[in-house]
Amino acid sequence: MLARREHSRAELARKLAAHAESAEQIEALLGQLAARGWLSEARFAEARANVLARKFGSRKIEYDLRSRGVPAEVVERTVDEARVQELENCRAAWKKKFGALPQDAAERGRQMRFLAGRGFSAEAVRQVLKAGETD
Repeated sequence: MLARREHSRAELARKLAAHAESAEQIEALLGQLAARGWLSEARFAEARANVLARKFGSRKIEYDLRSRGVPAEVVERTVDEARVQELENCRAAWKKKFGALPQDAAERGRQMRFLAGRGFSAEAVRQVLKAGETD
């Protein structure tokens, strides 16, 4: 499983549960994998954040990592790194979906809801819609 992609510890434990006799056996195996460097929460979080950052904002990335059982300190560190690129990612998502500034309040609301639904911060959404294509 680890040869295909990175997994969080909780995700791998859930997948291995059907093949193990006890929870202690799974924990021992996960401990060995982590000791060898084959299983890393930080590496998983970074890889997952890189995939999600193309389309989603830092709030969505944070939610996804927490739902996959990544420890809070790893989530916070990864989300802080994702916030650095959030404005550029928000602009790219907006440009791909809309590409033109809204002409009326209804269209502006529609564009703002789309970007907010993707997990981008309100500040990033405001900056993108304020600047539009001029950046």
